[in-house]
Amino acid sequence: MKSIAIITARGGSKRIPKKNIKEFCGRPIIAYGIEAAIESGLFEEVMVSTDSQEIAEVALNYGAKVPFFRSKATSNDYATTEDVLLEVLTEYAKRNKYFETVCCIYPTAPFITGEKLKKAKRIMDEKKDINAVVPVVKYSYPPQRGIVKRNGYMEYLYPENAMKRSQDLEPIYHDCGQFYYCRTSALEQYHDLVCPNCAPFLVPEEEVQDIDNYSDWKMAEIKYKYMMEAIK
Repeated sequence: MKSIAIITARGGSKRIPKKNIKEFCGRPIIAYGIEAAIESGLFEEVMVSTDSQEIAEVALNYGAKVPFFRSKATSNDYATTEDVLLEVLTEYAKRNKYFETVCCIYPTAPFITGEKLKKAKRIMDEKKDINAVVPVVKYSYPPQRGIVKRNGYMEYLYPENAMKRSQDLEPIYHDCGQFYYCRTSALEQYHDLVCPNCAPFLVPEEEVQDIDNYSDWKMAEIKYKYMMEAIK
């Protein structure tokens, strides 16, 4: 089963300049996803989709391919990840290269390892009807007991849950924002990485961190060092 890893790395980050190639614990942050994909041995192609020559040069230095650059249509603020992936698949099809599965890897996801990618692949192989595997993490506090501000006062969003114990509420998860492993046919049909028959890949909270600002970046470095120590 031919598979491709696509690292989506648009240039022009505003909140953290050059975010996708900024040094993270000694290496450009994009390097972690590239190296994990190569290390996994799962992919015929490990490529970076970018509109930036500088990002492309870093990607090539770490072993990824950059056979073409993004179009203007997928380089703006409104293009979705799915738009980018489908464009990549179309460009490969023009070169007579086709893939049955796609792994989308975000460029600022240093917690990805080759072993995690292999585990995700094993989950998808367990059942033929699984269309995708997505890393998720449980909310640290149950959203069912969330509080909102209305007319200047606080109130429970779901009053019926106000007196329920946390452990009695159904666990709710959210996407880790690290990678998506999916069947190409499902991506082309649904244009959505979280599609029907999407299986979860559970990730501990200490290995998940959104990186939107410098404080997030520092917290991610702390968590990454903790993860590395735990692996040793």
